[in-house]
Amino acid sequence: MILLLTFALLQIVRNKTRLLVALAGIGFSVILIFLQLGFMNALYEAAMAPHKSIKADLVLLNPQSKVLFALESFPRERIYQAQRVKGVKSVASLYVGLGQWKNPDNHTKRSLLVYAFDPAQSVFKFPEIVNNLNDLKMTNRILFDKLSRREFGAIAKNFNQGYQVSTELEGVRVEVAGLFSLGASFAADGNVITSDSTFLHIFKGRSINKINVGLITLEPNANPQAVIKTLTKILPNDVKAMTLEDFALSEKHYWETSAAIGFIFGLGVIMGFMVGAIIVYQILYADVSDHLAEYATLKAMVYPHSFLLNVVFQESLILAVLGYIPGFLISELMYDLTRRDTNLPVFMTPSLALFVLVLTIAMCFLAGTIAMRKLQSADPADICF
Repeated sequence: MILLLTFALLQIVRNKTRLLVALAGIGFSVILIFLQLGFMNALYEAAMAPHKSIKADLVLLNPQSKVLFALESFPRERIYQAQRVKGVKSVASLYVGLGQWKNPDNHTKRSLLVYAFDPAQSVFKFPEIVNNLNDLKMTNRILFDKLSRREFGAIAKNFNQGYQVSTELEGVRVEVAGLFSLGASFAADGNVITSDSTFLHIFKGRSINKINVGLITLEPNANPQAVIKTLTKILPNDVKAMTLEDFALSEKHYWETSAAIGFIFGLGVIMGFMVGAIIVYQILYADVSDHLAEYATLKAMVYPHSFLLNVVFQESLILAVLGYIPGFLISELMYDLTRRDTNLPVFMTPSLALFVLVLTIAMCFLAGTIAMRKLQSADPADICF
């Protein structure tokens, strides 16, 4: 094993220019794969973040609803019908809408998501919201997501410095009463939470009797699937019941299958893999061709063909690891820059780092497998001349 590794290493470092080209190509492929996977994971995590922030066990939705930023409404009375089902502890309403926010600094407008509920009962897990429920009971008071993109203005900075922050949302004057932390997503660059009464004042075409999400909290010993079965049986077909987890997964499924951006990120991963495999193949093929006489000599010395193949695989492994390290470090830096500039949840996780390492090794092994066909022509007779 040590002999194989030493021989493979000597083969690689013999031509330093070729080695640098190979490492640059592999590093580029690793960066491309990391970026595509990082953005794809950020897409899904950001899309499901609001769902994970809701305090509920089950939800009621319009069956036509596909994605959070475009939820269809249904009659509010459905949640009161659901409250009579055995195992249901409490119900609540959630309104969701896309609103035009005016930047108070430069007066430009940008869309953000607006969530609303009855402040008599908190439906979110954010501790900042619990502390500001009384403020939300006042008309035209809102809570602003401090992780929203900077294009909305220096809202969090000014508020934390004690200034009164007010602007327009859908043309209605609103005042920031507090902050919370949710984060931007690919659907919306910012978020606002307010009361249902303020929501209806902002979105004048909406009715209090038409809600977007019904939130159901179950008794401690209730069986969620049994309650869903009962709700499906007694409620009209203008609503459907599901667990909060399934609600989040349905959002992820939309971005995976119905939105073009999920396909684009997946295609980027495939392209990065192919680019890396082609570069490594060219390097290994050239190396095998340049040392074909040496390989033929080893065959003449009765080294089995498997030994020669193992040399190529060892070269593939060394190239994969050496190319992965700079690619990983640069990707970590780019993740940090992206996260600070966009507030998207782009993070380097151990599972992601390991997956890309395995993918890089597989990429190099695939290239080595194709390149080693050249060894079939390494005949001992080649050394005679």
